[in-house]
Amino acid sequence: MKKDTKHIRADIVNKSLNYIYKYIDTNINLEELAKLNSVSKFHFHRIFKEETGENLFDRITSIRLQKAANLLITNNYSTVTQIANSCGYASHTSFIKAFKKRFTYTPSQWRKGSFKNFTKDKLDLEENFLESFHGLEPKIKVIPKKTCAYIRYKGYDGVALSKIWQRLLAFAYQSGLNDNTQIGLYHDSTIIIPYEECNYIAALEVSPDFVPTNSISKFEVLESLCAVFFYEGKYGDICKLMTYIYQYWMPNSGYEAITLPSYAIYHQNHYLEENETFILDFYVPIRVV
Repeated sequence: MKKDTKHIRADIVNKSLNYIYKYIDTNINLEELAKLNSVSKFHFHRIFKEETGENLFDRITSIRLQKAANLLITNNYSTVTQIANSCGYASHTSFIKAFKKRFTYTPSQWRKGSFKNFTKDKLDLEENFLESFHGLEPKIKVIPKKTCAYIRYKGYDGVALSKIWQRLLAFAYQSGLNDNTQIGLYHDSTIIIPYEECNYIAALEVSPDFVPTNSISKFEVLESLCAVFFYEGKYGDICKLMTYIYQYWMPNSGYEAITLPSYAIYHQNHYLEENETFILDFYVPIRVV
């Protein structure tokens, strides 16, 4: 495959996924995604399947349900119907059916605590889990939008992500992009979705006029009100941090999560450190209850 063709195909997938995540509360269809990329519906559907290994609508459904699963945990002041609508479900009945098929439990059962059957077994949390987060409180800030050059990767495999980050920094050096802020964007909740299914973005903040090349793409982290947590740890601890934020801090905070993804700005990136330690600010888009 020619380099230009590879870039065009990667750009189509990345642009489309960014659009899906941004407008997950709407009825996204094949025609609008094809139009977004200036290709036919048939051509777009084929490229998406070949590049991701997934059916487009299976991917959209997966994104909707995992967003809903997270909001059911964090958003105590929103009804099940409101959460379903915010994730693109117009029908309450179809949402319940789809959610139970994906997560075994109904949305109401999940909200009342059944989600813990997923997360505790997955994390194997210690009895003193909360003690390590004692006193950890965020700063609430409005964060301006950021333009980023990035590489998308499916899965939270440390070795693979280290290579992704090295490749992104090699591109930055080659392109004269120096001293860029390193951003790790978490589209999926690691406390709900299997690691191998989670979508991660390794990104560098760039100027708005940046022109992407090769397999490097460009997107915007949208402006939002965020809870910002400063945290230090080692590889694997981000999942525990997310558990603390979404299951313990958020429900009693006076804030609710929104569908925009959380992200980390690294002061020390564990994917690039031999001892796998990190220092970061973790940004969680929120709204006031």
